[in-house]
Amino acid sequence: MFTAAETEPTYAAGGTSPACQPSPRRAGTSLAALRVFEGAARFAEFAVLLGFGRLVAALDVPVHVGSHDAASAMLVPLLATLIATSTFQALGLYSVTCFDKPLRYVGRIMAGWSLAAAVVVAGVVFLQSVAVLNASSFTLWFVTGLITLAASRSALMLVTRAARRAGHLTRNAIVYGTGRSGQELVARLQRDANSDIRICGIFDDRADDRSITTVGDVPCLGNVDALMQFSRDAHIDMLIMALPLAAESRVSVLLSRIGELPIDVRLAASASTLRFRPSAYSYIGSVPMIDLSDRPISGWNACMKWLFDKTIAGLAIIVLAPVMAAVALAVKLESYGPVIFRQKRYGFNNELIEVYKFRSMYVDRTDVAAANLVTRDDPRVTRVGRVIRKASLDELPQLFNVLLGTLSLVGPRPHAVQAKAADRLYPEVVSGYFARHKVKPGITGWAQINGWRGETDTPEKIRKRVEFDMAYIENWSVWLDLNILIKTPVSLLSTDNAY
Repeated sequence: MFTAAETEPTYAAGGTSPACQPSPRRAGTSLAALRVFEGAARFAEFAVLLGFGRLVAALDVPVHVGSHDAASAMLVPLLATLIATSTFQALGLYSVTCFDKPLRYVGRIMAGWSLAAAVVVAGVVFLQSVAVLNASSFTLWFVTGLITLAASRSALMLVTRAARRAGHLTRNAIVYGTGRSGQELVARLQRDANSDIRICGIFDDRADDRSITTVGDVPCLGNVDALMQFSRDAHIDMLIMALPLAAESRVSVLLSRIGELPIDVRLAASASTLRFRPSAYSYIGSVPMIDLSDRPISGWNACMKWLFDKTIAGLAIIVLAPVMAAVALAVKLESYGPVIFRQKRYGFNNELIEVYKFRSMYVDRTDVAAANLVTRDDPRVTRVGRVIRKASLDELPQLFNVLLGTLSLVGPRPHAVQAKAADRLYPEVVSGYFARHKVKPGITGWAQINGWRGETDTPEKIRKRVEFDMAYIENWSVWLDLNILIKTPVSLLSTDNAY
């Protein structure tokens, strides 16, 4: 429940991996960053190969088109590049481990390029009435293409290794289970040259394992409570369970505890005697895993949401600048004090963030921790404050939170640290409350447009909010975000619970 800024957590003997020291600013590369890097590398290689192919086609060196039609001549390198990059993708050649150790994959690269060339040759021969290949020129094009690939892969290797030395392009993982299965799993992952996982610690609750301080060179850091705290502090990306499926109760209990963490959860296939079809497994390097749950809004989805947030928030700030200026002037003229009110709230991964609002209360009556709910005709709220709170105009400065990256446009609303339903803190009312923090909080959300906005004076109101928040997380899409944004102004017309 605390962040690294609030407390200094302690873990079991053995220390932590130097690369995974708990820090709110230190994190392993998320799956989103990995996918973006791999996608950018794929696009860059496509562009280099296509540019080279277009150049030699224009010079009529590698390819001679019988009709001498320029458009047909330019089509050949485009098709060859599309086929080559698609083949490389199918062969798994666009991964960080391939970029890091290109010599291991020379055979696959040559095979992929050869297959692309063979398909082009077959296509041209089949359509010989349209184009005919010059054998010597095509051979030169093929060889120089390999040289281009060698150059691009060498450049990718240098970039990848520099990034990894800086602590990027790897995912931080922890293992649960210090038994034989856990020890074998850690050893196998560390030996696997294709793995992008860095094992930061191993955890277990069983009493007979508490005397173990390390598994290999990986420290044993304690029980599930320590696991929860460490996962947040060290920004862990993945939890791997080294437990047999037969240990159903242990797996179930652990899943219920870690359900609020924004991490991928995998079950090591080697820990179970059951064997499934190959398609049932995912892989970390060459180590098979059974997927139990995934971090929501990850990979390219996270990139799409990031771009959506930044673009719309930037445009909204420009369009709403006159409105914000008018509200700021009204707040300043009515009562003494700053125009902007800053409040600590729970954000992504349960970290404390600072949220901006237009001040709606008298300075000497503000409640930074929100320990007391705002009620109808609350004497702490100014006259201007009542108006802007009902219309949610006090939330407009949070558009700058979106640009800063602490908020999203759409997501579960961030709650103040001492927010209560009646006399009980939200986490005391709703079991698994912090699972709503597996995604970045938002200015507006699914709960708000469905009528669960404003005062939470009863346990039922916060339960319904969390219910809608979890439904949003499980069903997220860019279209859902757009739908919520469009409906938000309409939902603001209902001000029954907004004081």
